[in-house]
Amino acid sequence: MTRSRLAWLDALRGFAAAVVALFHLGPTVLGTERHLAIYRHFDFGRYGVLLFFLVSGYVIPMSLERHGSLRRFWVGRIFRIYPAYLLATAAGLLLITAGWQRRQNGDPVAVALGHVTMLQDLLGLSGVVRPFWTLTYEMIFYLIVAGLFALRRHRDSAWWAGGLALVALLAGRHLPDALLGGSRIVALALTGLVGCGLTAYLIGNRILIVGSALAGIGTVLLPMLNGQAGRYAMPGSSSCAVLLLAVMFAGTVVHRAQHGRLRRGVAIGVLILVLVATGMNQWLLDGTRLVRDLSVAVAVAGTFAVAFLMRQRAVPGFLTWLGTISFSVYLLHIPVLVVAVHLLRGHPAAIGATFVAGTLAVAWISFHLVERPGQRLGRRVTGYLDARLGTDSPVIIPTTEGGTPSTGSFGKRRESV
Repeated sequence: MTRSRLAWLDALRGFAAAVVALFHLGPTVLGTERHLAIYRHFDFGRYGVLLFFLVSGYVIPMSLERHGSLRRFWVGRIFRIYPAYLLATAAGLLLITAGWQRRQNGDPVAVALGHVTMLQDLLGLSGVVRPFWTLTYEMIFYLIVAGLFALRRHRDSAWWAGGLALVALLAGRHLPDALLGGSRIVALALTGLVGCGLTAYLIGNRILIVGSALAGIGTVLLPMLNGQAGRYAMPGSSSCAVLLLAVMFAGTVVHRAQHGRLRRGVAIGVLILVLVATGMNQWLLDGTRLVRDLSVAVAVAGTFAVAFLMRQRAVPGFLTWLGTISFSVYLLHIPVLVVAVHLLRGHPAAIGATFVAGTLAVAWISFHLVERPGQRLGRRVTGYLDARLGTDSPVIIPTTEGGTPSTGSFGKRRESV
């Protein structure tokens, strides 16, 4: 058993990653018909993804405020995510080259740029590895919360969660799904936006950060206008894409309320609004999936609530270990599944056992040989940039609050989430 301040979050992440991985295993082990029979009643894939997003929404602002520095935040995110992401990309490309996985469709330049920025899903492109689509919404969330932090509006998460939910509820049927499309021009524009924004945050120039913050916040328009840019995009509609962000901001609302920065009554109202919007969205669009989607939304909220209420208790060591390697589990389970299916075709039990053991082994190796060295390198890069450029100011625009910008209640402790 493990007892620490963040063990419950590790357990939730590990559980969510395992649910998604087992959902993808389902058709192979259970058979397509049985898998679809379960899917028609409860979508375990959606459940796992939404739970992951809720945890991200809780954790990311905590990480940003702990650093009190946009440079530290972005360097930490880049070196936390990209090493394992690049490993999974290489594995996917290797499987494509071997003919074991379908080749990418679309303009090669757009595909490449979409993967560089992780924004491929909002370009209507499929990822080299299927779960990559969720990283698109993680990246949009990072850009928005970093922009809000730079403009000292990072405590407005209740407005964002509630506002995005209302957009989906009231205007969802009228949102265009592919206004911008997924052309090379759009891909180039998004790459330029992300690249310039990251450069501004890294060098710490205040004027450039203002523009980057506004541009980052403006990326909320992408899911609103281009949430289903092509057949390979995963949300299904722009309103569903908007709700993915609402769920992440809902996680932030929980964090704010927990630490006394948001009234509990307001937080509860916003969380109920996001839950209702998430459960009813597809039904409002086409009259389908009401019971299934509501069940998933309630299950996600209930799972997170139970874990939150039990956060002071010891957590089984396996779950915290699984949470530690959860990112690699999430990214690498599809390549493991593809290999297992091709080597053991026609033996579902053997495929299932190989998949579980192989995914855990590969994820453990990835964590120790790729993720952890990447994080150590990130800390060295941060130290180098701070030494060369000086520490960056965490907040750049004064408000009526006055005084010295706050770095939140976590000070400068090293990131561990």
